[in-house]
Amino acid sequence: MGRHNTDQDWIEVVKKYNTPDIRKSIWQLINSFIPYVIIWYLMYLSLDISYWLTLGLSVFAAAFLVRLFIIFHDCGHGSFFRSKKLNRVVGTIIGTLVFTPYDRWHSTHAVHHATVGNLDKRGVGDVWTLTVEEYKNLPKWKKTAYRVYRNPVVLFLIGPFFLFVLSFRFTKKSMNTKERQSVYLSNILMLFYVTGLILLMGWKSFLMIQLPITYISTTAGVWLFYVQHQYPDVVWSRKEEWDYKKMALEGSSYLKLPRVLQWFSGNIGFHHIHHLSPKIPNYNLQRCHTENEMFSNIKPVTFVPSMRTMSLKLWDEQRKKLISFRKLRRSLKPNNI
Repeated sequence: MGRHNTDQDWIEVVKKYNTPDIRKSIWQLINSFIPYVIIWYLMYLSLDISYWLTLGLSVFAAAFLVRLFIIFHDCGHGSFFRSKKLNRVVGTIIGTLVFTPYDRWHSTHAVHHATVGNLDKRGVGDVWTLTVEEYKNLPKWKKTAYRVYRNPVVLFLIGPFFLFVLSFRFTKKSMNTKERQSVYLSNILMLFYVTGLILLMGWKSFLMIQLPITYISTTAGVWLFYVQHQYPDVVWSRKEEWDYKKMALEGSSYLKLPRVLQWFSGNIGFHHIHHLSPKIPNYNLQRCHTENEMFSNIKPVTFVPSMRTMSLKLWDEQRKKLISFRKLRRSLKPNNI
């Protein structure tokens, strides 16, 4: 990775980009939240014209909601504002709009950052991924369950909506007090938010507007998260070989999106930089990547090829790469699948 070979080298590189700029943060809030509200209102007006127009506008509203989620995400890392309290307040409010409890989500997300690419620490804040050997040793019903889970229809078209709208409304025994309180607070704030809008426009109008926005944004968000760690050249390892810098730069993708999608996704495509230093605000990620030679050899995942990553299902420890079920079938007898 260029001339920067020691931990101190890369730490010094990313440290320059770690400080939030209050003006940029406030402007990003303005250019994300206000357009979302305006489009939401236009969708309401469009109900009297054509529901096809309403659905068309929902795509743009969903794009701004994804951008708001990135701000929510940055708040949880403490990278959007210098003030921890301000990060929490803004993050909690945006969490209401994106149907996500602040502390519950960021707790599992912190585990994700600490364990990304570690084959011995899977299962928290990540996409369920089995190794070839683990899959082969499963009973038939568990193989079926895994195949259903990894089916693109379930993973991207059904699961995201279920996760954000339903699953995030409930606590779990494994949660600590802070996480539980976050779920309760999120539900209360959402109750006021949703009830207020329903009283203003009626439940039917509300659902006709909010459902497509939520569906599109959650699908897009989960796809973004998926492709950040599930792509052909990704590197994973057992804990004995796990290295923070290596997993950030080679276990997290540089997703090179078209400019407009990069803007709406809050530069999250520079995910290798984000995992190297979660303290970098999203608006500094591209600058960090382009200004430093150590990132010049990072191979990007471009938009069209990224869609093909949906065929990757299992980690092959012998080949050290993700493979499809089809590739596995070629190497095994049919009755072993």
